[in-house]
Amino acid sequence: MNDFSVSMALVDYVPVIFFALASAILVRDLYSKMEKGAFALFSAGVIDVTIAGVLKATWKLLYALGACDFTALNAMFFPVQSIGFLLAGIGILIMLMGKPSKKTFLSVAPPVFSGTFVFVGLMVAGLGIMDAILCIIAAKLKKPGYIAIFVLSFVCSLCMGYLSSKNFAESAMNWIAEGTNVVGQGSLLVGVYLLHKGGLKDVQLHEGVNA
Repeated sequence: MNDFSVSMALVDYVPVIFFALASAILVRDLYSKMEKGAFALFSAGVIDVTIAGVLKATWKLLYALGACDFTALNAMFFPVQSIGFLLAGIGILIMLMGKPSKKTFLSVAPPVFSGTFVFVGLMVAGLGIMDAILCIIAAKLKKPGYIAIFVLSFVCSLCMGYLSSKNFAESAMNWIAEGTNVVGQGSLLVGVYLLHKGGLKDVQLHEGVNA
């Protein structure tokens, strides 16, 4: 039996809001730099991640309130979020590499075995790509100090991957995971906001190409 409180469930919405705000800034600032396919992958990915987070927090809130145990909301969290991070990572990577060939688009096949490890791996890989590209952009903007913020965001995602293997029925473990997630998504939001203020929308990613 899970040990959730209403306050714990409400805190679960905080990192979701942080990620949604960071994503909105990135979508706005990077739109003109992305080929349509890359933008579609990136925007679909961040939307997937946001929806997965909202549904997971809603499941926890319903459980804490004693309304119901809506298990489907919990079960879909890892598959939807991990594929979302992977799509977003692929989209922003294509942006950095330049206009892709039509033959390079990837389809994400469903995993052939059960368990959450594969989804954790996809989530960490996708967020790792995003953070790495944002570090590169920070360097182009001559803001090397911002790199530490995205490194912190990625380290927190690694910690979340580790924590996912623990028993989340325990209240203490949920608070630790939520705190880690708040710091991770909060640092992503801060880093993206600083890039936005530092000229993200106007940065030139490829030589000889106007932003």
